[in-house]
Amino acid sequence: MEYRNLGRSGLKLSALSFGSWVTFKNQVDLSLAKEMMTVAYDAGVNFFDNAEVYADGESEKIMGQALKELGWGRDTFTVSSKVFWGGSLPTQKGLNRKHIHDACHAALGRLQVDYLDLFFCHRPDASTPIEETVRAMDVLIQQGKILYWGTSEWTVAQIMDAHRIAGQYGLTPPTMEQPEYNLFHRERMEGDYLHAFNTVGLGTTIWSPLASGLLTGKYIDGMAGDSRVNLKGYGWLKAKFESEKGQELIGLTKELKHIANDLGISLAQLSLAWTLKNPNVSTAIIGASKVSQLQENLKAIDSLDLLTDEVMDNIEKVVKNKPAPQDVF
Repeated sequence: MEYRNLGRSGLKLSALSFGSWVTFKNQVDLSLAKEMMTVAYDAGVNFFDNAEVYADGESEKIMGQALKELGWGRDTFTVSSKVFWGGSLPTQKGLNRKHIHDACHAALGRLQVDYLDLFFCHRPDASTPIEETVRAMDVLIQQGKILYWGTSEWTVAQIMDAHRIAGQYGLTPPTMEQPEYNLFHRERMEGDYLHAFNTVGLGTTIWSPLASGLLTGKYIDGMAGDSRVNLKGYGWLKAKFESEKGQELIGLTKELKHIANDLGISLAQLSLAWTLKNPNVSTAIIGASKVSQLQENLKAIDSLDLLTDEVMDNIEKVVKNKPAPQDVF
């Protein structure tokens, strides 16, 4: 395993990390959780990602029980939660001081830990001033309830505003962002966030590095009955893949698979390694519905050296979506 600093912080995360959203969304099972988390941990993974909204809190309960039963030293792993969608009532959602406070303590209880290593604002909240959110996060840090706080799918302007407010009032700024990033979704990581990378040293814990399974290549020959798109709650994903744009992307995966085959690796390993070639990726969150899938994905770390400049150029010739250079202000 390779370990990278979370932005300019001193915290080192494994380049590949374990995410519970896909793994536990449709099969919240303690024995499976323990098995998959052990496979990841034994491979060197030290970051386990979660959120209050995943399986309506059940994901954190299962992960918490797994951590308790596995008995790993608390100084050997990092764990996260995210706050935004906690419930349907007005006091159960958003980034106001109350919900941030309540969500943090609820996550601590579900995960059965004394503190969260990372705590994310799962989405921006237009109804709450950013200053209120920054102050609420700073309070939790001062109390020792969280160590680092960050954002997910915020614009660079919102992130920089949070840094400005933190600097103005002597508060703790966000350390990291959790954006979507993969071969088919590149604009923010390779364009919009460059200013934050270069000025405040923003760290990233990227999600969906395999584009919701598209970059595994499993949809090249159709959508099998046991595919994720056929599971309850994934109708939106099936419709996306069946659209004209989705079919175009599936066509590109066929070409990318040829490149992977020439290297002797899977398309998933190629795609994961490609994200890690970006030095601004602190860690790529992976998940799987089967242990064998997780084991295959973890081997992507061994494929990094295979992605030479020539291979990277060949990939660009297929996807043809590299963001245009931006002025770094």
